[in-house]
Amino acid sequence: MKKIRVFFVILIVTAFCGCSGSDTYRGLWKATDLNGERLEILFDAKSFSTKDSTGTKKNFEYTQNSVSIENSVRTYGIKLRDGRTYIIHFPLAGDQSKGIIKDDNDRPIYAIARDQYITYQDMYKLK
Repeated sequence: MKKIRVFFVILIVTAFCGCSGSDTYRGLWKATDLNGERLEILFDAKSFSTKDSTGTKKNFEYTQNSVSIENSVRTYGIKLRDGRTYIIHFPLAGDQSKGIIKDDNDRPIYAIARDQYITYQDMYKLK
């Protein structure tokens, strides 16, 4: 019964939010790729931008296409205008200040945090 209730809550939240990005990941993130390169990612409701260490900025439009909350672990799916899909995963239960951005094959691309640059390995040391 609890799973059905959670499903309906997620369904209702998704309906009200439409396709715009969740408040959970909106805002500025410090990101580190698997090679240690640092950049900033700024998520807005329907677009995000990246700025690398040289100051080069890129903009992307997206829609949120999935939400999963299980045992306080949140995962969001986004689809870029060009068709690429990504997963924004917050693996620490109840903590949405650190996460992982993965490609559609579940491979990590960036470790993200609100206030510091962390690595993928650091993310799992924090558990």
